[in-house]
This record gives sequence, C-alpha cells and structure tokens, in this order.
Amino acid sequence: MPNKSHRAKRVRQSESRRARNRWRKRTIKDKTDGFMKAIQTGDVAAAEVAFKDVSRQLDKVSSTSTMHKNTAARRKSRLSRRLRDLKQKA
Repeated sequence: MPNKSHRAKRVRQSESRRARNRWRKRTIKDKTDGFMKAIQTGDVAAAEVAFKDVSRQLDKVSSTSTMHKNTAARRKSRLSRRLRDLKQKA
C-alpha cells in the first residue's frame, strides 16, 4: 500500500487502465472466435460479417495504446487470408 497520495493515485490509474486494456483485448478475442467458428462451419456470409466486425474492432483498439497498429494489421491480414481461402473453396 503506498504511503503517498500521488502514488496511491498512480495505483488507481494503473488498475483502471489494466481493466480497460483487458476488456479491449477480450472483445477482440471473442470476435475473432466468432469469425473462426464461421470459417469452420463454411458459412461465407457469416464469415464476411464477422470479419468486418473483427477488423473494425482491431482498428479501434489499434488507435489506442493497447495494441500497436502493425499488430492489428498483421491480424487483419491473416484473417482476411482465411476468408479468401474459404471463398475460393466455395
């Protein structure tokens, strides 16, 4: 437990930032899982909708300090490649 008030404030800020970052990362994981389920079932329409949702969320999170822009771009690229492969099979 900090002895000084400014250190206590820093602890509070760290906790809230950590919670916010964890929420952002969790939403990306959840949306990615939904996309992967659509890919595995072979549903092209659902996969396209889920891909739009995931890429939108990645763009939002990468505009903050939670995730680097290149990390989001790499993930979007890998997901779009899976979507492209699904479309070619269908």
